[in-house]
Amino acid sequence: MLNVMPSGFYNMDCMDAMKRFPDKFFDLAIVDPPYGDGNSEIGGGVRFGGIFDRYKILEPIRTTVRQIQEPGTDSRGEQPSENISGGGAERTGGTWAEKYGKKIIAWDVAPEQSYFEELFRVSRNQIIWGGNYFQLPPTRCFLIWKKLTISESFSMAMAEYAWTSLKGNAKVYEAAPQGTSKEQRFHPTQKPISLYSWILNLYAKPGMRILDTHVGSASSLVACHRAGLEYWGYEIDPTYYQLAKERLDRECAQVNLFEQVPEEKAEQISLI
Repeated sequence: MLNVMPSGFYNMDCMDAMKRFPDKFFDLAIVDPPYGDGNSEIGGGVRFGGIFDRYKILEPIRTTVRQIQEPGTDSRGEQPSENISGGGAERTGGTWAEKYGKKIIAWDVAPEQSYFEELFRVSRNQIIWGGNYFQLPPTRCFLIWKKLTISESFSMAMAEYAWTSLKGNAKVYEAAPQGTSKEQRFHPTQKPISLYSWILNLYAKPGMRILDTHVGSASSLVACHRAGLEYWGYEIDPTYYQLAKERLDRECAQVNLFEQVPEEKAEQISLI
């Protein structure tokens, strides 16, 4: 019998975690797996060996990605690997490697075929950021995050693509990249909380179980918390897990003002 884990945020390999869940346990998986630039640093990385018949997933298009990416960016065209940017042009100091003891390429290794097998097994529907780096089945309902404030000449990608198994039409969400003077960016592929809130508002319903296999900065989990949805999140890197957990804990610790005062006083406050 499977030992189903309680909802929450865990510092562990998502592959070990997903094995503990029965088929279609999660209603919606919203994931942002590495796209694979790091595979080239470890002897070529994963090889799927042809069409993954059941889900039609092929090998990541890593060679093409490496050829077209801008110098100084990771495989996503994301945050330059040698700089950490905060709000606007403000620098938070040092390189990613200096600040967190690692380079982006060290963890940017594309998941193996078994990851997709498990992901599709344990979830009813999936939203996969970076789906353009894998040959997934055709979908009408793809999502685009258009990054405001990013110019054509800048090294960061102007938009990101998410493949979905959902029904409906393609949609576009516009928001500036994560990172402000009040809340600094600590993960190189950190996405805005508002982006995940937008997704949940469109596709999640009360009572749904949400899965994120690669939590990163915990933006997805914060959005789930705000929406009152039950979530399971996994982050294998201990440094990013600790930073993300602190961020999530701060969010969960915030108590609505109306929950702290008697009902009659809350009504008075609402009239002010």
